Amino acid sequence: MNTILHQLKNKGLIWQGSTQPGHSPCASSVAEDWLVKHIPGGLTGHPVVEITSPEGIGELRLLLPNLHANGAGNNKLIVWIAPPHKPNAEALHEAGISLNRLLVIHPAEQKKALWAAEQCLKSGTCHSVLLWHSQLSVAQLQRLQQAARQGQAQLFFLRTGKMLKLSLPVSLSIDLKPLPQGLQVTVRKCRGSWPPPPFNLNMSTAWPRLSLCTASSGENKLLAFPGSRAS
Repeated sequence: MNTILHQLKNKGLIWQGSTQPGHSPCASSVAEDWLVKHIPGGLTGHPVVEITSPEGIGELRLLLPNLHANGAGNNKLIVWIAPPHKPNAEALHEAGISLNRLLVIHPAEQKKALWAAEQCLKSGTCHSVLLWHSQLSVAQLQRLQQAARQGQAQLFFLRTGKMLKLSLPVSLSIDLKPLPQGLQVTVRKCRGSWPPPPFNLNMSTAWPRLSLCTASSGENKLLAFPGSRAS
């Protein structure tokens, strides 16, 4: 029985809960992580992260500190696959992300997007891959997980719309909703610990012009994000 459980855990089909914060090998790099106070290890402690949210509410602002930490001290690439908008170079540069290490891929179809994500993850030349995709099967995700382990990269799977009927074996799954000063975060799954209750992130200090409470009349909506032309 222990052998069967061990095999299922290795395949990401089950996870073991813990009442103690999990240890992350990169704990020092998540000091600026928005989620580190709420989730053990923050984003860095999870190799595959699923993010469900309406488009352009601040989902990329949430990832910026982690993406910057992933690329610190190395020359690896950050890859965006099938993003819904053109990246905002000024915002990314301001966040400390090297633009000459940013690769944007626009596949003609979702099948090719999955192929591109797998190749980038396992290549060993990328520290982070952001994949916008409407739906992933368990088998497809397992291939991407294996590729991420092989290339020591982190995968962010971003999508909009309703929750998937089938729960995917990801390390971390979060839902985001817009708030006047930032985001409401609901953790659906957090490997290594029990999901915390829904919590709010106040991003108005870091992004005052994108907050309703400080925005001028011409900027009174929380729509701009570093991957959008509107930001």
